[in-house]
Amino acid sequence: MSNVQMGPPDAAKTEAFGAEMTALLNHSFLAMMISLGHRTGLFDRLATLPPSTSRQIAEASGLDERYVREWLGAMACGRIVDHDGKAATYFLPREHAAFLTRDAGPNNLAMMTQFLALGGAIEDRVVACFREGGGVAYSEQEKFTSLQAEFSAMFADAALVGAMLPLAGGVVQALERGARVLDVGCGSGHAVCLMAKAFPNSRFEGLDFDEKGISAARSEASALGLENTTFFQGDAHALGAAADYDLITAFEVIHDLRDPTAGLSAIHRALRPGGTLFMLEPAASSHLADNVAHPFGPFLYTASVFHCMTVSLAQGGAGCGTAWGEANTRAALARAGFDSVEVKRLEGDVMNYYYVARKAA
Repeated sequence: MSNVQMGPPDAAKTEAFGAEMTALLNHSFLAMMISLGHRTGLFDRLATLPPSTSRQIAEASGLDERYVREWLGAMACGRIVDHDGKAATYFLPREHAAFLTRDAGPNNLAMMTQFLALGGAIEDRVVACFREGGGVAYSEQEKFTSLQAEFSAMFADAALVGAMLPLAGGVVQALERGARVLDVGCGSGHAVCLMAKAFPNSRFEGLDFDEKGISAARSEASALGLENTTFFQGDAHALGAAADYDLITAFEVIHDLRDPTAGLSAIHRALRPGGTLFMLEPAASSHLADNVAHPFGPFLYTASVFHCMTVSLAQGGAGCGTAWGEANTRAALARAGFDSVEVKRLEGDVMNYYYVARKAA
């Protein structure tokens, strides 16, 4: 039976969708300009200025006026900044600055627009994957390590020690006494350094398969004078069988693995009896219908195609994707041997679920 709709199209519905697509196109290009505003520091500078001309803004920012003026044109048309045509001035309302500046912390959505350029750089490779299968390897995704480090740091700086870790009951107290900790998929190591600084009695290790990330992690730890950190390159699936760790953390990592169940099983083996796995995963359902209304639904599935899913598939993996979801995550944890699992939320955080999984004593 054909599923082709009969009769003429609904004119009102056609017109409404055309308007929606026009807005989408404008917003997509505006997002590229917002990325430029973040990278050049223009939003941070604008937040400190009264209504100013393009020349005043350029001089205050140390940037070329002609480029700043054209950028401001996009910001004015997009209603991001207020423009006074008579005075030829521009002003960033503080209500907008709350989502566009580095001072906004985790609310700085301008930072996330940088991933558009990253996706564009590998689009041809992704198109080839649609036709041929396979994936785009992590090593082909230039700048991902640095962008992910910036993205993760927004949340970690604001909440890791004071809000996230306390979700795992008893963990903070154990860290204060002294514990052995491993961060799986540590990236550039910022989270490890934050924890190591906050809990000097504990010993922290970071594991990642990316050599550039490990190098950056060692540099940050050295710059901070931390003597309770170690970073090493390796595969999470190949963690040794020795039950050495009191706490293992994994921030936005498990769904990217070649085989999440195997990775979680390796983590389970590496924990001491009574040890804790504390992991952060995207706040998503395992069922698409439940994600349609998710405030970041399109972002989740797009990030999956351009990174999470394709990186796993490039390794011949399962390709679970960003929206792997709670049900699948719980099932994998159970298969790995974790019989005690809690899923926690932080107020105001719509992006993340926090899993607290305990190994039996």
